[in-house]
Amino acid sequence: MWGFLGRRVLHSIWVLAAIIIVSFLVIRLIPGDPVVQMLGLQATPENIAAVNEDLGLDLPMGQQITSFVQRAFQGDLGTSIIKRAPVNDIVFDRLLPSVYLLLYATVLALIISVPLGALSAIYRNRVPDQIVRLTSMVSFAMPQFWLGLMLILLFAIQLDVLPSGGYGEGFGGILLHLTLPALTIGLYLAPQLMRTLRSSLIEAIDSDYVEAARSRGYRESRVVGKLAMRNALVPLISVLSINIGFLISGTVIVEVVFQVPGLGALLVQSVLNRDYPVIQGLILVFGAMVILVNILADAAYAVVDPRVRAGMAAE
Repeated sequence: MWGFLGRRVLHSIWVLAAIIIVSFLVIRLIPGDPVVQMLGLQATPENIAAVNEDLGLDLPMGQQITSFVQRAFQGDLGTSIIKRAPVNDIVFDRLLPSVYLLLYATVLALIISVPLGALSAIYRNRVPDQIVRLTSMVSFAMPQFWLGLMLILLFAIQLDVLPSGGYGEGFGGILLHLTLPALTIGLYLAPQLMRTLRSSLIEAIDSDYVEAARSRGYRESRVVGKLAMRNALVPLISVLSINIGFLISGTVIVEVVFQVPGLGALLVQSVLNRDYPVIQGLILVFGAMVILVNILADAAYAVVDPRVRAGMAAE
């Protein structure tokens, strides 16, 4: 297993290098001049040329990419064009709010999806199943920004029980302020987890080993709750790892709507300011997060499923 995970890590280095190069080229297509954005419209051509030289923006594209890749793998993401501060400091100052938001949203999604998915599977093709499936379809179809605004209107304005946004202090304050944005993301993720759990649990309930357990006289609650559910939960790991990219992109919208000072809000601000180094640093961090989650998912698969562990050992 460790050899397989080691190869995944080595492969991830090439993936990160590709992300850096592609993002570097795409970012240069953003209209506008970041130096003019920094200096203002009254800047003289001489001032613009001097700043371009100072920032290395006058170098050939290939040389800029090579320099950035070398510095990135040394842990240096460069200097912000607008703030004139290290990108590392700017990004990592905003990292924790986004990580907390993603973790909170995932926990809420699991709290919602696991019992409802199990209920839907146990009562398949009956009224509870139909209600759960219809509700999940409606939740998944709603745009995140609209759902976020509706949650603000209901819980922050009408009921006045939760803050409409921002970021609190201390564990309780952070939890309180991130509840609505986490719920917005969680309600998008939960239907996918719910449908996956329903399908896998139905398959487990109909399997031969569950029928064998029933024939031995085990109670239905024990058969479904322990034996079938344990195997049905494994596919959720795959769904979570696949959706991490979508969750990260969702945080961009949600952080703007709820004014959470995280990486998503920083990305929007940096794009508007044409702050190339910060955008590149954020894309690299997002890519690293997706890769890390997928490697952890592979490790989790090996822990919970002996067949996967045996397959990794054979490779």
